[in-house]
Amino acid sequence: MSRDGTEPAGSLAGFDSLEHILQEYIPQEKLGEVRRVLFGANRGKAVESLPCERNSDFDHQKYRFDAAPEEGREPRVVRVGLIQNKIVEPTTAPFSAQRKGLRDVIGNIIDEAGRGGVQILCLQEAWHMPFAFCTREKHWAEFAEPVEGGESVVFCQEKAKKWDMVIVSPILERDVVHGDLLWNTAVVIGNNGNIIGIHRKNHIPRVGDFNESTYYMEGNTGHPVFETAFGKIAINICYGRHHPLNWMAFGLNGAEIVFNPSATVGELSEPMWSIEARNAAIANNYYVGAINRVGTEVFPNEFTSGDRKPAHKDFGHFYGSSYMAAPDASRTPSLARNRDGLLVVDCDLNLCRQVKDTWGFRMTARYDVYAKLLSQYNKLDFKPQVIKDPTLPP
Repeated sequence: MSRDGTEPAGSLAGFDSLEHILQEYIPQEKLGEVRRVLFGANRGKAVESLPCERNSDFDHQKYRFDAAPEEGREPRVVRVGLIQNKIVEPTTAPFSAQRKGLRDVIGNIIDEAGRGGVQILCLQEAWHMPFAFCTREKHWAEFAEPVEGGESVVFCQEKAKKWDMVIVSPILERDVVHGDLLWNTAVVIGNNGNIIGIHRKNHIPRVGDFNESTYYMEGNTGHPVFETAFGKIAINICYGRHHPLNWMAFGLNGAEIVFNPSATVGELSEPMWSIEARNAAIANNYYVGAINRVGTEVFPNEFTSGDRKPAHKDFGHFYGSSYMAAPDASRTPSLARNRDGLLVVDCDLNLCRQVKDTWGFRMTARYDVYAKLLSQYNKLDFKPQVIKDPTLPP
């Protein structure tokens, strides 16, 4: 609580996170068992917390996932970083000022990640702008930029080269080759500052204020996996986390880490947030980094979304709570719900194969059966396989 007894903006019952509520109210001798059930166990114990410098400007946490020792393979530990943030300038400020404010703040956090040895870093969805897609006003498209030479892309290329770091930079892309089309795109930048490739958002929401198809449509890049200097990664952008087959496709293509850069608000999705990335990690035998932006973004003009709610000027609160999930069903605690944050996690990629060997999900899957059903479902004469009780009335 603040000094005047009010709850801090964006807090959860006055706390930064659910984890802090548990620490406050669960007796210490019982807290371990509560965490085991909520967060799982990595090799039979809680996910290891590593020491890190506390920062007054943002929430900084560090953890480690271990794998079992192997005779035939050395550990393959990669240090991963996730950044969540709120916008810096109000949405009424000149666009150039909004962009610069974000670069200044994110640049400082990237530098902290670099000093801490992060090798693969992912930023939140459309990190270089306010998430203005609720407004359906077209002037926000001015934030769009090309992949080659785009302002925020070049900024991340410089940081990647400086810190020998792979950076995933999700942007609003302007495709200048194809008639200035807009896309919701993640740019994968190699540790030499080179552009490895891009992935465009596969699933576009039409729910509540999230009417993004006013600006861009479903992506056309499939489910690419990017082989970097530190591991094979993929990006499942935001709304794609609600689609299990989207997660599966990245796994079938060999991903070891899948990032889910997002922008989602408490009223819409918070009960789902702690479940979906963790489920994906379990079902597909890879690590998942779930990143959500922070804060309440207020826009100049009111808007409605056909959901019978009064006209309003904001989405609601983007609740942060970024975390990392492992293929063994363990996960880290979350970053704060109401603060910028940097989550640093050491991930032994050997764990991916070890969990595959233990659970045999690939061996026991029935891809041929699924493929047949999906093929039939896509035909106009599809008939559901429903067997009716003959004693029911016609």
